[in-house]
Amino acid sequence: MKKFIFGCVALISAAIASPAHANLNVFACEPEWGALAAEIGGDHVSIYNATVGGQDPHLVQARPSLIARARSADIRVCTGADLEVAWINLIVQQSRNTRLQAGQPGAFDATSVVRLLERPASVDRSQGDIHVVGNPHVQSDPRNMIPISRAMAQRFAQLDPANAQTYTTRQADFERRWNEALPRWAQRAAPLRGAAILVQHRSWPYLLNWLGMTEVAALEPQVGVPPSSGHLARVLQHLQTSPARFVIRSAYEDARPSEFIAQRANIQAVMLPYTVGGTPQATNLFTLYDDTINRLLAGLAL
Repeated sequence: MKKFIFGCVALISAAIASPAHANLNVFACEPEWGALAAEIGGDHVSIYNATVGGQDPHLVQARPSLIARARSADIRVCTGADLEVAWINLIVQQSRNTRLQAGQPGAFDATSVVRLLERPASVDRSQGDIHVVGNPHVQSDPRNMIPISRAMAQRFAQLDPANAQTYTTRQADFERRWNEALPRWAQRAAPLRGAAILVQHRSWPYLLNWLGMTEVAALEPQVGVPPSSGHLARVLQHLQTSPARFVIRSAYEDARPSEFIAQRANIQAVMLPYTVGGTPQATNLFTLYDDTINRLLAGLAL
């Protein structure tokens, strides 16, 4: 009898001491959304990032490991606006997880709750790999994180109503801290306002809009098409009449085109993290923008 009672006490003590299991399994298409899900969900979410910093989110293989993770997910949190069109639908289909299908509560797209820039009036093949519903790279403007975090908290609460208050409370705390950071970033980035720059790929309209910078030209002749030497020569000629302070690229992009232009135009080539983990300094959402601004400011100093 004493052994039985001791065993029961031990089991109860172990249950109390053990951490609570996550209530939501989150399949995050990109690290920034995994980081935001962690801010909103805390211990109530288990997060798997399908991509890592320094990886092109447009081009992902539907590996068996990704399909297995999607199979057990309660929600997929993606950018949307066709950014992941080459792979996420295939992963969801092969996982046979109906919870993640478009239109279901387990399908969350960050771009569905913010205004998209660069919506094309018409689309044809001559424009390259253009996004037909608008530019999806909304994470480069931190102001977009507030409406996205609100919508994410609401979706988590819908899927896990037992912890709805936790998601609401954590989102409010995140928004408070985010609103404290926004003016600090704006003040730090003030010298960038009005700067004319080059971009390697058109990933940055939200960043430029936020910081008041101007795109002089893109190194890609069409969206997603690697630049030829002839096109880069034309960019250099364009800089004679429309000079730029520096050229920016994402951590996942080939450095050679921007380095080629930087050396010949005597400007800086600036590599930006693009997402959490894109650089060693961009370890979370807050340091992502800290590091982005620091790197942009360094581009002014030549």
